[in-house]
Amino acid sequence: MKPLKIKVSITLDEDLVEKTKILAEKDDRSFSQYLNLVLRTHIQKAEEQKEKKI
Repeated sequence: MKPLKIKVSITLDEDLVEKTKILAEKDDRSFSQYLNLVLRTHIQKAEEQKEKKI
């Protein structure tokens, strides 16, 4: 079963949006899919670093 999605509205810097769109296209993903991937990866790394400090 796929996780539920929640629609959000955020304001991003224009240069980040353009760069992210390019990277998403290169990875054959939608903008939203790519942002999910980037955020998930960042959170996982942050959690791993936190565990190492404990």
